[in-house]
Order: sequence, then structure tokens, then C-alpha cells
Amino acid sequence: MENITVKDIVEMTGGVLLCGDENTPVNDICINSKEIKEGDLFVPIIGERVDAHRFLESALEKGAATLTSRHDGVVVAEKPYIRVNDTVEALQRIGAGIRARNPIPVVAVTGSVGKTTTREMITKALSSAKRTFHTEKNLNSQIGVPITLSRMSSKDEIAVLELGISEVGQMDVLSGLVKPDMAVVTTIGVAHIEFMKTQETIRHEKLRIISSMKEGGTLFLNGDDALLKSAKETENLSCRTLFYGTSDWCDYYAKDIVYHDTYTTFICVHNKDEVEVRLNTLGKHNVGNCVAALAVACENGIPMETAAKGFEEFEGQRQRVIVLENKFTLIDDTYNASPDSMKASINVLCDMPCEGRRIAVLGDMFELGANETEYHKEIGSFLLDKPVDEVVVLGELSQNIKQVIEASDSNIKVYTFMDNEEAAIYLMATLRPEDIVLIKASNGMNLKEIVNILLSE
Repeated sequence: MENITVKDIVEMTGGVLLCGDENTPVNDICINSKEIKEGDLFVPIIGERVDAHRFLESALEKGAATLTSRHDGVVVAEKPYIRVNDTVEALQRIGAGIRARNPIPVVAVTGSVGKTTTREMITKALSSAKRTFHTEKNLNSQIGVPITLSRMSSKDEIAVLELGISEVGQMDVLSGLVKPDMAVVTTIGVAHIEFMKTQETIRHEKLRIISSMKEGGTLFLNGDDALLKSAKETENLSCRTLFYGTSDWCDYYAKDIVYHDTYTTFICVHNKDEVEVRLNTLGKHNVGNCVAALAVACENGIPMETAAKGFEEFEGQRQRVIVLENKFTLIDDTYNASPDSMKASINVLCDMPCEGRRIAVLGDMFELGANETEYHKEIGSFLLDKPVDEVVVLGELSQNIKQVIEASDSNIKVYTFMDNEEAAIYLMATLRPEDIVLIKASNGMNLKEIVNILLSE
């Protein structure tokens, strides 16, 4: 945070200073007492299991000041205590206050799948010509977004902010905080459908990203997504709307897509302009994400050719393709999973040139609600006409993938293992240099353990 004092925090939150010096400078915000640094404002979050107010004293051994909703009246302490009614709400007010001090253009990104990769790609494209601030790690929630906003500076020329929601009403809050000039919606899937019930509700809530958009703003929608393609007819889109994707009716689209061993090439088209792109990652979905980034750059006055130059060095955080010489090729996609992202990863496996076997190691997908069994069976059906030689499943829900394959006349071999170590031992014993193995599941399955074992050998 730039030039922020305790007095500013009190004014932004509407809180009351119980003790300490109002002129104390505040450098950053921290919600984890174990990670606090000198000059931080500690924000104790009241969670389902732990009330972080219990860590106030230890946090302030290093920190500069703290919010509190558990103290009343005068507090005897050397460092400032700021009394607020609700620490999360106060945190959001701080984010909004700092956003108001930094009125630079903001590109907001959301979607059921692909929002982090798209955010990274947009950042890469804009950084070719502008000083670009962006969301770090997974700070995209009701708590993460205001922390992200608090870190904007006067030196930044444009910002790319990721907005993640899991419940109805949350996007209105986030849009109100960031007040986007542009917004990108990547896909409408079934992630968090346990809480939002239908895909139509998910679409409506994602599109609320424009609820606090500035006048004259632009919305970018993925034309390859059926629910977004029809959004103009089904939703009240009160802003300029552009489509991107791999179909030639889109405002920005990719053609002549070629998948190589570890990279992809394509032509991006907008009106009469065409630019060759080499993308250092794989998958049709990533081509679409890249087109979105080029579209945002172009609409911000950056030529597509300039923006495209940065993608040769782009490496996504979510999906890694690792070629282990004389061993095998590994697609590490263990960060998380939903039915849509699972299908996209299987397509990556199938699109890669392969002289050996294609093996998919798949674990359970979480937060899918009452239809979780059907969504796993859907993955099994999806695999039936794919050039996959072998499927390894882990977890109770993933047995539904196995059941569908075994009940068909498919030649895919299917194996079940009880734990990650057993699966890793099997893979180490059977993988050959020509083989490609995909590892994919929700983060709670901890399939990263298999990746780490394979890479340690």
C-alpha cells in the first residue's frame, strides 16, 4: 500500500481507533499471523473453526496495527487497534478505498474454468506495452480481491483482476469493489453447482461482473461456450459485447491451429488483421484463452502482433507438460478439476503427438452436488471415443468412470488403486519413453503426490 496510515484505514472502514498512533504507516494487509511482516495491518478473519482474533498479540509482535471486532472501549496497547463491526466487510471497504485512489483501467476475469490461465495470458499480452498490475496466486475471493486491490500502486497503468465466486450475490460485491472497465467471462461449467444449483444460475451470477462496470465498458465472452454464445438473447447485457473463440463468426478468432509436442501454433484473426501466434502450451481451450488475451490487448490499443510476441515464453501455472528424457512425458494438471476442465485435459492428452500409450490418471471431482455420480459417469462416456489406451482411477467417485468404460466394448484398460503411492509405483514400473501420462483430479485428492514421486525418480 502506498502512503496509507492508520488514520486512512479508520476513515475507509468507518471504524474507531481504540489505541495507538493514527499516523502509523501501513504497508500491506495480512490475514495469516504466521506470515505477518513489519508494517502489516492484521485482519483477523472469523472462520467456521477458528477466530483469528486469538492471534492478535502474536501478530502485532511484527505487525503495525490490527482490525478487531472483538474489543470494545479503550484498549491498552502500544500498537493501534481499530474497532470495526465486521472484519471482512472492513477489509472490503479498504480495498474499495484504495481502488478509488487508483482509477486506472481494470480488466476483470471470471469463469467456471480457465480464469487463472486467461488472467495470466491477458497480463502477458498487456505487459508487452503497459505496466500491468495483476492478481497473484489465488487471491480472487471476497477476502482475496480486497487484498489484491490494496496492493495497486500509482505506477501501474492497467490492472488484470481475477474474480472467483461460489455463491449467489458474491459477484455483485466483487464487481462493486473493482469497478471494471472491461470484463472477460471464460466458460460456464458446473464448478460450485452444489451451491448454485443450475448452470443458468452460474451464468447469470458470472455475468453480474458487469453490474458495476464503468460506462463505455466492454464485455468479452467465449463464443465456444454454448451458454455464453446465447447470453445476448438470455441475459440483459447492457454494455458493448465482443466474442472470442475458434469459430469464424467471433469478433476475434483462431484458425489453422496446429498442436506440436509441447506448443501450439495458430493464426489470430480480427477484421482484416491476422497474426501468427506460437503458444508455449497445449489445448484448444488454451488457444481460446490466448485469443481472449489478444482481444483485450487490441481493445486497449496494443497491436495483436506486439502482444503475441510474449506468448512464446508463457508458462501457465495450472497445467505443466514435462518431457522426461528417456522416461516419459507427463501432463501435470493436479491443481483442481471439474467436468469441463477434465474433458479439456483429456483433449490435450489426445491432441499431443504420441508414439506410445496415452494414459489418464484420474481422481475424484468435488463440489458437484447431488449429480456428482452422473458427472463422473459423463467423463467415462467422454473417454470412450478418445485415443486413450489406459485409465487409472483413484477415489470413490471415480469408480463411476471405470464402470462406464468396463460396461462398454472399449479397448481402454482400466485400473484402480487405493492410494497415490500405489498408483505411482505402478506408473514407474510400466511407463516407457514414448508414453504420455495425464494426472488430473480435484486438489483434495492430492494427486500432486504422484507427480512428485514420478519426478523424484
